[in-house]
Amino acid sequence: MKPTESSENYLKTILILSRRLPVVRSVDIANEMGFKKSSVSIGMKNLRERELISVSDAGYISLTEEGRRIAETVYERNRFMSELLISWGIPEDIAETDACRIEHVISPETFEAFKKHFGG
Repeated sequence: MKPTESSENYLKTILILSRRLPVVRSVDIANEMGFKKSSVSIGMKNLRERELISVSDAGYISLTEEGRRIAETVYERNRFMSELLISWGIPEDIAETDACRIEHVISPETFEAFKKHFGG
């Protein structure tokens, strides 16, 4: 089953935070995404049930192998599309917003064609 846009955003955020912080907690995700901790708790429950994350007894969140695969795919699409749009002269804030939208709907085939054509 394909992850929802919300799930993909959570997974991408966990990946980004795991590169910056020694451990990732729900409060870190809430702060990063600007969400209430209660909303993040529901999102984490859904990801845990789908075995995309694991949560330690101390509340530390980590990506499972499948969760990491999804997160890295979404993050790669985000970075590539954002950089491409910026290179076309689109302001960074708009490029980031649009890249976040595109990353969820672009097919693997189209993304590979973009990478082939525009480099990456």
